[in-house]
Amino acid sequence: MRKVSRRDFLKGTAAGAGIAAMGLLAGCSTGTDAGAAGGGASAASGLTGAADELYTLNCPNNGIDYWHPVYAGFKELGKLLGVKTSYTGSVEYEISKQVESFNQDLAKKPKGICLHPITAEAFQGPIADAVAAGVCVSTFAADAPDSARIGYVTSDNTKEGTQAAITIGDAIGGKGGIMTTCNPGQTNHDIRVDVFRAQIKERYPDVEMLDNTPTNQDADAAYQAVMTCAQKNPQLAAVFCPEATSAQGAATAAKELGTGIKVMCCDTNDAVLDMLKTGDFLAAIAPDQYMQGWMSMWLLFCAAHPELMNPMSAKKATGKNPTYIPYLDNGLDVVTAETADYYYMANYIKNAGYSSIEDMLSDGNP
Repeated sequence: MRKVSRRDFLKGTAAGAGIAAMGLLAGCSTGTDAGAAGGGASAASGLTGAADELYTLNCPNNGIDYWHPVYAGFKELGKLLGVKTSYTGSVEYEISKQVESFNQDLAKKPKGICLHPITAEAFQGPIADAVAAGVCVSTFAADAPDSARIGYVTSDNTKEGTQAAITIGDAIGGKGGIMTTCNPGQTNHDIRVDVFRAQIKERYPDVEMLDNTPTNQDADAAYQAVMTCAQKNPQLAAVFCPEATSAQGAATAAKELGTGIKVMCCDTNDAVLDMLKTGDFLAAIAPDQYMQGWMSMWLLFCAAHPELMNPMSAKKATGKNPTYIPYLDNGLDVVTAETADYYYMANYIKNAGYSSIEDMLSDGNP
């Protein structure tokens, strides 16, 4: 595993200092009691927490590649901060299962939970319960904006939908038809698709917007959706998917049809990268997953340790947590055949100094 000295850490975290500053100045409070935030009485010593502090990253369908570099960033900053981390969530993409996993995390009395909620509504109550128990909760990639969470880290889903629309619209010369797949109720996917369709209509008036088919991250469902749409609409020129799993099925269908249909998605996995390199895929948008996890860990640590802060506000004096960051952008890349090699999971694991995916996803200890 990589070893980073405290000196290098302090030299290399100017971005972290900026995030802390935003924590001091950010908007409204969650109402979390500052003395109890994180559920423990221990205080951080400088930028080092107590060795028994636990922070968890909770994801639905947690075998999906996307989450793994997120946890790597979360875990690595946790080590530098001297705290424990764990990778949790549900194996299934099912709301009740993820809520159950969140409650299991809560029972372990962590300092903080970083959550990717399938839907915002399902987590209003669980997040409120966590905050009432003194556990800080943040969200990433998908949000629960009306909950008691203390912050949200994501790539800008509006930017993702817009960039995808421009990439596809230009690639098809502003002509033909485009279909989309969707996963209704998952907020980040909803935003990507809605923005994509709106931007295509605004920027490419000669393009016909076709089906918007729910596939719920199922490659087989996406394959069938593209086949059905192509039969009804021979002008089908492109497909946009808000995530990588459906895009695999869409690209397989496009290749079999042999009519030059271009496929693009958000997120990457090895199958998508392979298709990029063979020319069977147009492009993919990759949020900076590592920084998404790194920033989320920093946000939770700040929220769990209000004693580190002296805000110029009434929050701390009135028993509220001074850390509240409603939105923090971790950035994104457009991945093409020329840059695909940088995004393979095996390459990332090796370059990050881990021996295997199991090593990367293992519990982090100070």
